[in-house]
Amino acid sequence: AEGGCDAVIIENFHDAPFFKENVPAETAAGITACALAAREAGLPIGINVLRNDVRSALGIAAVTGAVFVRANVLAGAVVADQGLIEGHAAEWARVRAALCPDVEILADVAVKHAAPLAPRPPAAEARDLVLRAGADGLIVTGPATGSPPTSADLEAVREGAAGHPVFVGSGTTAENAKLLAAAADGAIVGSWFHRDGALDAPLDPDRVRRIRDALD
Repeated sequence: AEGGCDAVIIENFHDAPFFKENVPAETAAGITACALAAREAGLPIGINVLRNDVRSALGIAAVTGAVFVRANVLAGAVVADQGLIEGHAAEWARVRAALCPDVEILADVAVKHAAPLAPRPPAAEARDLVLRAGADGLIVTGPATGSPPTSADLEAVREGAAGHPVFVGSGTTAENAKLLAAAADGAIVGSWFHRDGALDAPLDPDRVRRIRDALD
């Protein structure tokens, strides 16, 4: 908040190795506690329950007032270090309708740290995510945490997004922020915001401001 972020996303990043889909109750409770504490900063909150427990994320959003959740695999199937991960868009759409209809679902296109079971062009996957799976916005990453997406992938997802917002999900730095922003509506930034870019170091408000300044 001090550095000028528009929102904050809470996720159980340090829980690796991750459960594939259904996290234990203590994980959901811990993320809930963190989200309630983070609300004190006055920013909108998003929830991402890794690896792909969107059901829990929606439940947490419903009780904490979060405004969006991130679905790493909303539809289709990927092979990851957790094994085969499948999306459950139909189930999650109905859970959202029942618990928190105003909460938005942001979906990854070709999610990082995974390979699609049947590769598809990014534009086609993006189009199906918004028009068939119910995504409210799309997230584009590089192949791993800290890796930026290619300009070609961003442009392809933008083409298939049917007017829905597109966010960069990894690899944003003060140096490339303006270039990435030219093809996206925003960015989710994690590791670069920490002192010296080290995830185990504290957040550095000055690094947050540097990206904020680059985008203004």
